[in-house]
Amino acid sequence: MKSTTLHDSIFYLGDCISGAAHNLPDNSVDLIITDPPYGINGDKLHLHYNRDEKFVVEGYVEIPQEEYAAFSVNWIKEAERVLRPGGSIYIISGYTNLVDILNALRQTRLKEINHIIWKYNFGVFTRRKYVSSHYHILFYEKPGGRRTFNLESRYGLVEKSGDGRSCNNTDREDLWIINRENKPGRIKNKNELPFALLTKMIQYSSNEGDLVADFFLGGFSTAKVAIGLNRRAIGFEISERMYGTQIPEMAAITPGYLIPTLRSPVINGTRNLGKPWTEEDCTRLMERFVNLRAGGRNKKETIAALGEEFGRGRWAIEKALKKQQSR
Repeated sequence: MKSTTLHDSIFYLGDCISGAAHNLPDNSVDLIITDPPYGINGDKLHLHYNRDEKFVVEGYVEIPQEEYAAFSVNWIKEAERVLRPGGSIYIISGYTNLVDILNALRQTRLKEINHIIWKYNFGVFTRRKYVSSHYHILFYEKPGGRRTFNLESRYGLVEKSGDGRSCNNTDREDLWIINRENKPGRIKNKNELPFALLTKMIQYSSNEGDLVADFFLGGFSTAKVAIGLNRRAIGFEISERMYGTQIPEMAAITPGYLIPTLRSPVINGTRNLGKPWTEEDCTRLMERFVNLRAGGRNKKETIAALGEEFGRGRWAIEKALKKQQSR
C-alpha cells in the first residue's frame, strides 16, 4: 500500500479496512475522528441539488446502501482494535444510515459518551418537508484506560458570558452550532468538515503529541487540524485523485500553525480542580463563608469569592458547604 510520511505523520492510499489491518498495531491510536461515506449516492448528489462542483476533485468513492451495514461493522471493528484503552472516537454521520453505524458500534466494546448534534448552515431547500441542517456526532470511548477530556482547554470554569452563563458549560452542551465552510474557487473534497468543528474535538479529546487517526481522509481536514495543533496524524484515503491533490498541501503546512489562533482560557480560579478536600480546608471554608456573609455579601457573591480563594468551581464550593452544614 502506497504511503507518504510528513510531519511525523503517515498517510496511506487505499482501503481503510485492509489498510488498518496491515499497518496499524493494536491499541496504537489516541483519538479517531472520521467522516465515513454516507451511503446516499454522494457521488451523484450534484445532479439532484444543482451543486456547482467545478472545484470538487473527482473520484469520490461511495458505498452502496445495500452494503453499508456490513461495511460499517468491518471498519468500526478495526477502529476499536487500533484505539488505545481510554482512547476516544468521534464518528460524523447523516441520519440515512445512522442505524447501521449504531448497530455496528453495539457489536463492539466501545462505550457511548455523548450523542452530539451538529447544526450547520447551508441546509438543502425543500418544499414539502423540513429542511435538513444537522449531522450526528457519535462520541465513544474504548474502556480500560483513562480517557482524555481537557475540561478547560477552551473556556475556564470561572468564565461567564455577558448574560452570566457559564462559557464552559455552553461550549460543552451536546448541540454544536458551527457553520460549514464555503470555499469558492478552491480545490476541495465533496464533503469536508469545518476546521472549527475539528479543532473543538481535538482540543477536548487529545494532547499535543497524541496520534489522531482518520479512516476516511477525504480532503485531509482532520490531518491538517491535528498537525496544526501539534498532534501527529495517520489515515487512509481510497481516492487516488484526492490523495494526489492533498499530499502537496500537507507537505506545505507547518506543524503548530493553528496554535496562535486558539483563545487562552481563564483557569486561575480553579487551580485545585479535582483535588480532594482536607479537613483543614473544610473547616477554613466554613469559617470564611460565615465571615463573608457577616460582612454583608449575599450568597452568590460569597460563593464566587470562595471559589477564587480556594481555587474551586461553584459546584465544588456549594457541595463542600452543604456537607459541613449537615454535620
